[in-house]
Amino acid sequence: MLDKLKAFFNERSQFFKQTYNRVLPFGDTVVDRWEKAKLLGFGANTSIYDSSLVLGEVSVANDTWIGPNTVLDGSGGGLTIGAHCSISAGVQIYTHDTVRRSLTGGQARIEQAPTAIGDHCYIGPNSIIVKGVKIGDNVVVGANSLVTRDVADNTVVYGTPAKVIGSSLKYQESE
Repeated sequence: MLDKLKAFFNERSQFFKQTYNRVLPFGDTVVDRWEKAKLLGFGANTSIYDSSLVLGEVSVANDTWIGPNTVLDGSGGGLTIGAHCSISAGVQIYTHDTVRRSLTGGQARIEQAPTAIGDHCYIGPNSIIVKGVKIGDNVVVGANSLVTRDVADNTVVYGTPAKVIGSSLKYQESE
């Protein structure tokens, strides 16, 4: 059986290398990203890599791409992601944290708050969005950002913690 799995993986890896010039982890060579999105109840034409972790109530609209090695945590009140978004590799989005619970030796409750991302948003690689944050429509979050506050529509934010650095209107023009 192990030899058959290895042979299967090698065949799939060669296919992805020749067709798309990429080599993927085992799960991502076997699981269809669009079928996984359908299984999770996500919108039409949305895809999510097998390496992504999905917890609790997560709702994703149409035409959204969710990259590899992401964490979508809807266990603390629900996570919603709009249409036509790109959630880059390594992004983590949370709806709960255990800071107070840990620091009180388990006496405090786990803190929870819903988190939402609007339509037409780009969340850069390895960014983290903490519980309770609401990101508006047409927002760009730069790579490696820590988003701890709400972000208005048509905004570009970047940094740790993320700060407004401009408008996203320039990105909305078609070429």
